[in-house]
Amino acid sequence: MKEIVIISGKGGTGKTSVTSAFATLARQVTLADCDVDAADLYLTMTPTKSESHVFISGHEAIIDPAKCISCGICQNLCRFDAISSDNGNYQVSPHNCEGCKVCVEFCPVGAISFPDRVCGEWFSSETRFGKMVHAKLGIAAENSGKLVSLVRQEAKKIAEIEASNFLLVDGPPGTGCPVIASITGADAVVIVTEPSLSGIHDLERVMKLSNFFKIPFFVCINKYDINLKNSEDIEKFTQEHGGAVIGRIPYSKEITNAQIQGKSIMEMGSPAIRHTFEKIWNKIVKELNTTK
Repeated sequence: MKEIVIISGKGGTGKTSVTSAFATLARQVTLADCDVDAADLYLTMTPTKSESHVFISGHEAIIDPAKCISCGICQNLCRFDAISSDNGNYQVSPHNCEGCKVCVEFCPVGAISFPDRVCGEWFSSETRFGKMVHAKLGIAAENSGKLVSLVRQEAKKIAEIEASNFLLVDGPPGTGCPVIASITGADAVVIVTEPSLSGIHDLERVMKLSNFFKIPFFVCINKYDINLKNSEDIEKFTQEHGGAVIGRIPYSKEITNAQIQGKSIMEMGSPAIRHTFEKIWNKIVKELNTTK
């Protein structure tokens, strides 16, 4: 099994559209949506959930009004302004509480409990291309890197059971903890970029990240024809940093139309645009078979 992670230095470059196209082209594939902060692979995969699990991480403080003596110590000590008072009735905002436990330790009457925090959900689903693991992080919830690791772990288990040829991971944007959690140990990274100044800047950051973890990477330029000069600069820059531009995708309203219909571009695109994605996918598979 080959694990391929599709990432981007910034949001909105089209990595989910590329992942959807690859899912259509790959045979015996398992999918994982690791962009847990803003998951949207389900929009084109239309998964049917077969399992649902809560994601627990950290703790949150809860004040018992029956025990609280309204002394205000907890509010004075809270560094995150998570505790408010309404006529002496103290309560903790779950969105602001950082789980530091200071209020719990210093409450003189033990009126504050400290249960596990439910930060979201993760799911195992069926799609028309294969099984998929995805998640939904709660509002203002943290530890998305931990949830990313969980999604990947569960997807790998399914891929092994299903004897999948590929595990395709739709990774998060950026270079932070969630991205690191999504690429470590992968066979290859596909970086989707765009020919804008911000796209070039963030491409440099994510390429350095891939090199740091010694993961082979391929660059795919989406909407390359909106700025040919920047696209040429990306190709030169990628070569200088030991990578290769695996393909160029032209700007096309067909991709947007496919998304609106909840489909992959490979399911309803023109022969020309489909051929573009086929060439990119075939190059990636060839490279992986050569190096591994």
